[in-house]
Amino acid sequence: MGEGSLHASKLLEMFRADAMVQSDDELPSGGGCSDGGSSPRYNSDTRPPSGEASPNGLFPWSPGCASPFAKSPWAFLPAPVSAEETAGARLVGSLVREEGHIYSLAAAGGLLYAGSESRNVRVWKGQRELSGFKSSSGLVKAIVLAGERIFTGHQDGKIRVWRKTASAEHKRVGTLPRLRDFLRSSINPSNYVEVRRHRRAVWLRHFDAVSCLSLDEKAGVLYSGSWDKTVKVWRISDSKCLESIKVHDDAVNSVATGFGGILFTGSADGTMKVWRREAVGKTGATRHVLVQTLLQQESAVTSVAVAESAGTVYCGSSDGSVHYWRWEGARRRLAYGGALRGHRMAVLCLAAKGSLVVSGSADKTLCVWRREEGTGGGRYSMIAELKGHEGPVKCLVVEEEGDRSDEPRYVVYSGSLDKSVKVWQVVEWEVTAEEVPEEESRPSLSVKTDASDGTWHRNREKVIGLGSSSMRHCAPQRSASVGMLFEAHV
Repeated sequence: MGEGSLHASKLLEMFRADAMVQSDDELPSGGGCSDGGSSPRYNSDTRPPSGEASPNGLFPWSPGCASPFAKSPWAFLPAPVSAEETAGARLVGSLVREEGHIYSLAAAGGLLYAGSESRNVRVWKGQRELSGFKSSSGLVKAIVLAGERIFTGHQDGKIRVWRKTASAEHKRVGTLPRLRDFLRSSINPSNYVEVRRHRRAVWLRHFDAVSCLSLDEKAGVLYSGSWDKTVKVWRISDSKCLESIKVHDDAVNSVATGFGGILFTGSADGTMKVWRREAVGKTGATRHVLVQTLLQQESAVTSVAVAESAGTVYCGSSDGSVHYWRWEGARRRLAYGGALRGHRMAVLCLAAKGSLVVSGSADKTLCVWRREEGTGGGRYSMIAELKGHEGPVKCLVVEEEGDRSDEPRYVVYSGSLDKSVKVWQVVEWEVTAEEVPEEESRPSLSVKTDASDGTWHRNREKVIGLGSSSMRHCAPQRSASVGMLFEAHV
């Protein structure tokens, strides 16, 4: 087997690790572990952990968060003493499991949710495993938090709805679509659509894996993207499916919302599209209209992130690049800004917070980019490359630590196919060239805004104070076999 085909087979295994499972049985569980040391999956201990009232409980460097679960399948491992640490970024530790790959992460309210191929969703507060819940079918590919409700997208094509109780347990309260809606629709032949050759299915249900979820809280709608090439629109208040949109010619890998009713979709067909939501009548129905195609390329679009406060949209590609566009509010359109190139292999996940953009890749690293203020959002520096995972980085989430100093501090959680979630601390700070001795000065890596291709250029106007070991420019290695794989399988 050649090197290209071997690489393609590994990526194929990465994205389709489990076969479709059709069982609909659910086994919700919650709570912590009893003193007997059994797994916290099934035993409930609703006593609040130490430091629960602290607003910084999410952050693993908060004091008083030692894990009590000696026999839990999860364990918090502090970063080894030999771990590389720069002036502004460091590995805090790892949340390690024994069960399977990590496919999805979400964080809010001081809690971290981690979904895996074991069908479990684990809930962490600081360094302590607080609770967990489980579906008996379909690995967890996406998690979205909406107040006390949690939506999870699964390999079996279903979206499950969970509710967090006052005792910190999580109970399943529904499935999308609802059974009664599905049965009612299945009676009418006009509700069937062709999903494959010689195969028809009811339109309001995904017939392939749910790969991504996105919540528009103001509109009260949830978007689900699937490998069946569609995006479905769900009204949260009554769990009704409002619309099913055939958005791409291949699998939908990512969806995101922003800018007042705008939907962004990225696909294995190499395109990223922009859709505008419109109300239809007085029943609350919706209609989405295609307004712009931002990208058409051979490489698959693997991830999309929106930084609404910065007026910027990002998308990651299987060629290792991160493209970005700037929102033109007056025209309600997006203008291409450039491409950030720091990975040697496919970008698998993106997150934007404050002035930071973080990308995770199949090359087992994370790149942290900083958007320079006062440049119209068109200049970026790669301020850190985070190493430590032993497998592709499949998902990540970034949270701001809070107002603890003059410099913004962030915690980055990264989930990998090495079966771990790593916790990183990133601090923004910069040193002007005049303040650094010439022999210590390093050129920052920026994106040209005056060039149509958005390629790299070097300058010495500013260096980012994260140490020389994290300053690196990696020219992506384009691989035809990788691009073909993403287009063919997802």
